[in-house]
Amino acid sequence: MSQPTLVKAQNGGGRPWAAGCDPLSLAQALLRAPSVTPDAAGAMEVVAQALEAAGYEVHLLTFDSAGIPIANLYARIGDTGPNLCFAGHVDVVPVGDAASWRHPPFSGEVADGLLYGRGAVDMKGGLAAALAAALRHGRPAQGSLSFLITGDEEGPALDGTVKVVEWLKARGERIDHCILGEPTNPAALGDMVKIGRRGSLSGILTVQGKQGHAAYPHLADNPVPKLVTLLAALTATPLDAGSAHFQPSNLEVVGLAAGTSAFNVIPANAEARFNVRFNDHYSLDSLKAEIRRRLESAGVSARFTVAFEKGGSESFFTAPGPFVDLIRTAIEAVTGRLPEPSTTGGTSDARFIKDLCPVVEFGLVGQTMHQVDEATPVAELEALAEIYGAIIHRYFTDRPA
Repeated sequence: MSQPTLVKAQNGGGRPWAAGCDPLSLAQALLRAPSVTPDAAGAMEVVAQALEAAGYEVHLLTFDSAGIPIANLYARIGDTGPNLCFAGHVDVVPVGDAASWRHPPFSGEVADGLLYGRGAVDMKGGLAAALAAALRHGRPAQGSLSFLITGDEEGPALDGTVKVVEWLKARGERIDHCILGEPTNPAALGDMVKIGRRGSLSGILTVQGKQGHAAYPHLADNPVPKLVTLLAALTATPLDAGSAHFQPSNLEVVGLAAGTSAFNVIPANAEARFNVRFNDHYSLDSLKAEIRRRLESAGVSARFTVAFEKGGSESFFTAPGPFVDLIRTAIEAVTGRLPEPSTTGGTSDARFIKDLCPVVEFGLVGQTMHQVDEATPVAELEALAEIYGAIIHRYFTDRPA
């Protein structure tokens, strides 16, 4: 593990959180930082300074094992257990064509009750709501509140939350439960909480052949038909039929490449890229073994290799129980909806946090995330802050198992 750079957050003039515990002001301050991954672009300092001003012990952690410095943060108020942690990220995906946005993507403008900006939903809005809720609550009478924030969730996730988790383990820091503020609701605030996610594994299958003239195939060795046969072996039968808590695993071919673009040239090699979203029937190791078994069973007389990409993730599951119930009933108290516990969707940094403690995801409605004109209703920012506040209150009043 690479050693982090530790920086003590500093209070300064012109604080962007001057409005205090207002989630809208906090969200606007975050949105005005153009933090396209992997550049935090000042967004992490907004979080750090807001928390330090409220009495949190703040650590800014920079990891750069991949050669690009990644900003991360861990902050805590309180020195006893239980420790309830809010997790999230300040990095965002690129804006696309900025000219096609109704409002500039890093302006944090409000129009017709909507807050616009890249990250309004995924997930600066959720982070702002968590900050507002924690600042309103203050230091717990007994126990601790903490924040684990990364600048590398939308990127390769090599020097982000995974490294902060290692750092926390090395220093003996205990987190008892975690709420990750990713957008989880498909249509309305209160629809859904995520109590698990399938794992993800990506790979590249390459078949070696021999380049030659298309009119003289006997002098060449065409890898393309052999690649097709291998892919058929990978996808002919389902990986599984699902499990008690997860939908079926699926392998998707996401890219094909071969040739020189000339119609009269048989290519020297052919390549397929694939991604697997897998449930708890598999681990990364057992899934890799199953993929290799299927390829070898195809009976193709060709040289081929399969290379698995770094950064694959295991599935995780937080079993229903007191912690999940506490979150669901707090959401129902504010929204009138009892959210569905779900394990659908893509991966998140919960895949790393699960190694520390039980983790549940709940945030804003995700309909506009990663889109042009990403936006969230201002009223839902405040409602989410109220939900997080209710969770904090109930957590320290009636600690879950």
